[in-house]
Amino acid sequence: MIYVVFPIAVIAVAALYLAHLRAAARRRNAQSWESLVAQLRLDWTPRELNDCTQGSERISATPEVAWQRIKGPKGLCVMYQNARVMMEMADYAARNSESVDRELLETLRSDAMQIRVYVAIALGQYAFRQLNESICVNAYRAASMYVEMEDRMTELLQGHAAGLVPDFSAAM
Repeated sequence: MIYVVFPIAVIAVAALYLAHLRAAARRRNAQSWESLVAQLRLDWTPRELNDCTQGSERISATPEVAWQRIKGPKGLCVMYQNARVMMEMADYAARNSESVDRELLETLRSDAMQIRVYVAIALGQYAFRQLNESICVNAYRAASMYVEMEDRMTELLQGHAAGLVPDFSAAM
């Protein structure tokens, strides 16, 4: 009896999961630019990190100072969410422009995934350990990549969706 029910249950769960993925993809593809910009969290901006890395302070800044500029877990959570939103913005630009640089899109997607991995590692380490240099380094890597991703995103939008750039630049 269990040998018959188990495969059916596994197939049913897999079918439900695939249906969920398909519905999520449809929702994502139906989003407007305004709804994407509204999803950006503005609790933290990369300018706060740039203040820490300019000039001679860059050499003398400790990981703890970078952690404070990132605003710890709060800044990491903002980066995690905004990386996903910027990836969806890149997809939106690709869907609505014929001449999008595919290499730039792949770089943006790769950056978003790397940011999310570094943030997840840093948050996981922070949850189970006291703040140490390893956590700060992962957080700083994520923040540095976030700044670069924001610059690439602006480049993509300026080149292929110029009408959308003021909204993105104002939001960030």
